Amino acid sequence: MIEARTTSAESTRALGVAVANVVEQHDLLLLSGELGSGKTTFAQGFAEGLGISEQVTSPTFVLLRSYEGRLRLHHVDVYRLENLREVIDIGLLELLDEGGVALIEWGELAAPALPRDLLEVRFTLDVDNDECRTICFTGVGHKWGIREKMIAEAVGSWMSPDSAGKEAGTQS
Repeated sequence: MIEARTTSAESTRALGVAVANVVEQHDLLLLSGELGSGKTTFAQGFAEGLGISEQVTSPTFVLLRSYEGRLRLHHVDVYRLENLREVIDIGLLELLDEGGVALIEWGELAAPALPRDLLEVRFTLDVDNDECRTICFTGVGHKWGIREKMIAEAVGSWMSPDSAGKEAGTQS
């Protein structure tokens, strides 16, 4: 597990940009955390890092939005889905097979219906300061195990003192 810390929406967005720089076709990222914890803000930065200029908003009511950039981004929000079959019905697995990368907000709800080669990104708000959040990256599956060092290097500027010996929330 790699732990990062951001101290503002801008910092969370910049972290998304950094992570986007190391993703490849067919990558799947599951974003989880309570409402308002920074999932969509991270997704906006991630899209920017892929060279997407369109405004990225949470697809809560449409479930899936796709954007063109260096890689095609499929941004999914499964918060409103009532069962796992709906994850399959929206065709996400087929979209990944075609290339691109997928970010799934509330991804923990869909995890049982998804491939086991993914990056879990967990957002936790600081109890004392709702601008600060801890973001944990956990690679699941062989592909992410070998790429863990790349993720650590990408998010190194945000790593907490416990995991990197650096000042929390700083960027280079």
